[in-house]
Amino acid sequence: MAKIKRNKKSSPLRQLLNPRKIIIPIAIGLGLAGYKLYTEVDFSAFANINFGWTSILWLFMAFLMVVCRDLGYMYRLRILSGKEITWRSVFDDIMLWEFSSAITPGVVGGSGVAIFILNKEGIAVGRSTAIVMTTALLDEIFYVTTVPILFLLVGTENLFPAVDKTYELFGYTLGIKQVFWVGYGFILVLISSISFGIFINPKGLKSIIVNIFKLPGLRKKIRAAYRTGDELITTSAELKGKPFKFWASAMLTTYLSWISRFMVANFILLAFTPHSLVDSLIILSRQLIMWVIMLISPTPGGEGIAQLAFESFLSEYTHVGLVAAIAIIWRLYTYYPYLFMGALVLPNWIQRVYLKRKLIRFKS
Repeated sequence: MAKIKRNKKSSPLRQLLNPRKIIIPIAIGLGLAGYKLYTEVDFSAFANINFGWTSILWLFMAFLMVVCRDLGYMYRLRILSGKEITWRSVFDDIMLWEFSSAITPGVVGGSGVAIFILNKEGIAVGRSTAIVMTTALLDEIFYVTTVPILFLLVGTENLFPAVDKTYELFGYTLGIKQVFWVGYGFILVLISSISFGIFINPKGLKSIIVNIFKLPGLRKKIRAAYRTGDELITTSAELKGKPFKFWASAMLTTYLSWISRFMVANFILLAFTPHSLVDSLIILSRQLIMWVIMLISPTPGGEGIAQLAFESFLSEYTHVGLVAAIAIIWRLYTYYPYLFMGALVLPNWIQRVYLKRKLIRFKS
């Protein structure tokens, strides 16, 4: 019997794992991220900075906070997925989630992309939606519970900078305080609505949402309203009956992630200007207000708005000549790395999930 020669070049698996198909998109992604970094960052601002061993120590602490932030997000995703996603996969998912948030406006966020990512990991669309909605709910709960605590610790008079800048919001010009209270009120309403829909009456909330979008001028979004209502019902079915340990673990990792996220700025400021514990609490508190402003930013990842907000809120806690440079360093820690990580992770992730789908089909 003649032996059948296999054409290795035509093997789908070999084509899928071809290094060229990984290296080329990575190179393109890194090039675009590098170009964005080069064109948007004014490196001349670093001329006034002197790096000493103390600076290096605090900057290293800031880096550890970035690591803790991402580890918290990763572990939370493991908890919410019932540990169905491996640590290796959950790293890719979080990096891509952050990447999508970095390239989309704050008002849009990366939730839609996150649902797609989780679905490609083998989690059903309904359950993926429930996981993403739960992360959003936990994040908002952290915010509304932390703000009053910090209000009590530092006092409302220390929360806002002396110079009250104005921002455009839905066609209205508002001051920082007004933007904050509008944002905080919106988050309270959002949490109350989601909690009611998930834990009390999901069908009732769906009916309210659909009826609102039946009004003149809103009917174009009626399909999206029905889809949102269905997602609430799915999320409710997924989350009802979860034990206390589940919620405690998810909330603990949420607090770890967000506090680590805000502490990055504290340590970066400490690298160049010493300040007291009270000052550290005020810096932490003001970042909660900054977060609301960045959340409503129309630019991808809050770019542009973020640096201005940082300089407006935290300039009094460092030397005048260092503010611009420190704001850039802060973004180099919290924004640009995810552009590069996304460029590195995305091609490999696409190959991995595609290969997983092929293997599942082969086994079936």
